[in-house]
Amino acid sequence: MEFKTLLTSAAIVALSAGFASAQDDATLSVDGEVIKTRADAPAFAENLDTVYSGWHFRTGETQVLQMDDFENPAFVFVDQGVDLFDKVEGSEGKACASCHEDVADFAGLRPTLPRVENGELVTMEDLVNECRTDRMGAEPWKYSGGQMTAVTALIGLQSRGMSINVAVDGDAASFFERGKDLYYQRVGQLDMACSNCHEDNYGVMIRADHLSQGQINGFPAYRLKNAKLNSAHGRFKGCMENIRATPFKVGGDEFKALELYLAARGNGLSVETPSVRN
Repeated sequence: MEFKTLLTSAAIVALSAGFASAQDDATLSVDGEVIKTRADAPAFAENLDTVYSGWHFRTGETQVLQMDDFENPAFVFVDQGVDLFDKVEGSEGKACASCHEDVADFAGLRPTLPRVENGELVTMEDLVNECRTDRMGAEPWKYSGGQMTAVTALIGLQSRGMSINVAVDGDAASFFERGKDLYYQRVGQLDMACSNCHEDNYGVMIRADHLSQGQINGFPAYRLKNAKLNSAHGRFKGCMENIRATPFKVGGDEFKALELYLAARGNGLSVETPSVRN
């Protein structure tokens, strides 16, 4: 099976060890390919002029990890995704590769998700599990489990460098509006909304870290904090717990709508999957 190479050029210029700011001039380049990490904000994001990838808010050491696939710890899990993609499971005696011989054929999928199909908002995790249950006769994977994040990282990698272009009109409009409402809705004992951190205070230090804009163009993301790939919904859950709110269901309608809004909020940024974050 062909897939994007894990090799990279040895000519990586080290970045400074200090925290980068959202307005720095650093450029994310992997294997000579420049990844777009800043873009004009979408018109609906009226409180932002520019959208910045979370990469700009990381330390120099963390930024460098993402510039080298050989050093990027996420690729341990991408390799697991390759094995899972080729693994025969289920009553039909099939693997993902039985229908999708070349994973590179998924190039262009990640930038369009979530999207509406048959009136339902679907994510990449939904598409993977639909294939497993309906075509392979296999058990669905846990939505944010290790098998799922490994395979979604592998699939997302095929679109690395492509611009996020999530639809928010037509059939997607009602889901988008619901996600926007959730983004600005105050919840939990701390009475906070997503926007309080990621729109009102991005770039501000919180504990020992910089608040980012909360862009999700790099998910699944490897976090140094827990040494594994993390799904976007898993991160949403963690944020809600941090503000002492009862999280919505991972894979549920609320988080899917929120994912749509956040993905669209980053329209114009490039896919970074798999990214490295604190």
